[in-house]
Amino acid sequence: MTTTTTAPVVHALAFMNGDEFRIPVFTLLKRDGTPYKHAKLPDLDEAKALRIYRAMLFTRVLDERMLAAQRQGRLSFYMQCTGEEATIIGSAAALDDEDMIMAQYREQGALAYRGFGVDEFMNQLFGNELDLGKGRQMPVHYGSKDLHYMTISSPLATQIPQATGYAYGQKMSGLGHCTLTVFGEGAASEGDFHAALNMASVHQVPVIFLCRNNGYAISTPAHEQFSADGIAPRAFGYRMKVVRVDGNDILAVYQATREARSWAVENNRPVLIEAMTYRLAAHSSSDDPSGYRSRKEEEAWRDKDPVLRMRLWLEKQGWWSEEDEKREQETRRREVLEAMKRAEKRPPPPLESLVADVYDQVPPLLAEQFDKLKAHVRKYPESYPKGARSLNADSQGSGGGEHA
Repeated sequence: MTTTTTAPVVHALAFMNGDEFRIPVFTLLKRDGTPYKHAKLPDLDEAKALRIYRAMLFTRVLDERMLAAQRQGRLSFYMQCTGEEATIIGSAAALDDEDMIMAQYREQGALAYRGFGVDEFMNQLFGNELDLGKGRQMPVHYGSKDLHYMTISSPLATQIPQATGYAYGQKMSGLGHCTLTVFGEGAASEGDFHAALNMASVHQVPVIFLCRNNGYAISTPAHEQFSADGIAPRAFGYRMKVVRVDGNDILAVYQATREARSWAVENNRPVLIEAMTYRLAAHSSSDDPSGYRSRKEEEAWRDKDPVLRMRLWLEKQGWWSEEDEKREQETRRREVLEAMKRAEKRPPPPLESLVADVYDQVPPLLAEQFDKLKAHVRKYPESYPKGARSLNADSQGSGGGEHA
């Protein structure tokens, strides 16, 4: 009857509303760190488990200190991963290190797991001369070519179709890698989401779409975003494998992502994962969640803290102790504070970096605009103190002796 399906023919009219497809939540660990009866835990050795947990602790400490720095006026902007660490770090740990990660903006835990150093975090946040992005991005827009972590961009959901395209290239290379792209349930309301899933399914590429469903698109609750049963059922419209997982259960996230990766790479097919979690912090340092959610709701989710759940599991394995926890917390706090002080003192990138890296040689028109910019900065150095210092340093370094 049609060219795209093999649907049976019926002669009695019947409408369907999707209730036939109720997707369960996959979970392994209880809140006290003990496994559910009949739960089969993933094969996770002590070394990897501790690597995961240390990344979780580091991310929690980094978030606490950087939000405080923003409130002190030392940082312009920040976004916390607090409450979502298991979703982000658990999924990253399930990948191979060469797999690409395309994040949204609250996935610093994945970078921490892959080895992004505390100084690298700070250099980006403060946009100094050692920032890999050369100060061109606002804070938390990290990126690392060496760690296969695509630089974050602010426009919502743009990374989702980009992940499909990148995964197509991975398929063509035949090296057995995949792409994981992370986004919120709010981003799943963007057209980019649907275009990406359709392209991935039609062209059969190894990409994992990880929806971090934390219940809110900034201040808009999920029930005001869509009336369906979450994001997971949308996979059926694209004939895509899907799983819904407890996003605060690190072992469940790890196992689900590991299995999704195997399927994606071995079959060159996409997978959708919906991780049910909650952001314990505000959407960003510019947000006040008290205006749209209650303290009671927040406290209920604090009891499901993913970091505490993994810590309790580790202790039951004999791999972690109260002393280990205290020592790690103190060490991480000291490292973050010391790195922040170093980053604050470093000068900004040279002003010339504004026009570098795009063309082999700076075009005449761009060079003319840059000369006008330098003249403007020299005329009003008090309004552009960092730019003026950069020009001054360049002039002294070249022997010109100019001063802004």
